[in-house]
Amino acid sequence: MAKGIEKGIAQGMEKGIAQGMEKGIAQGQSNERKETARRMKNDGIPPETIAKYTQLSIEEIEKL
Repeated sequence: MAKGIEKGIAQGMEKGIAQGMEKGIAQGQSNERKETARRMKNDGIPPETIAKYTQLSIEEIEKL
């Protein structure tokens, strides 16, 4: 029974780590898209064009 508990804990930890890594990668990608959009906006590129290339909404771009 103790081995089963240890195995369950190990599997849970692995799953948690994997989920955390996926979330971190997604957050990093989102931050990079926003930073790219911010630079494009500062260069005077229209929000519609920025949205096309960054996949951000017009509303998100206007908030930058």
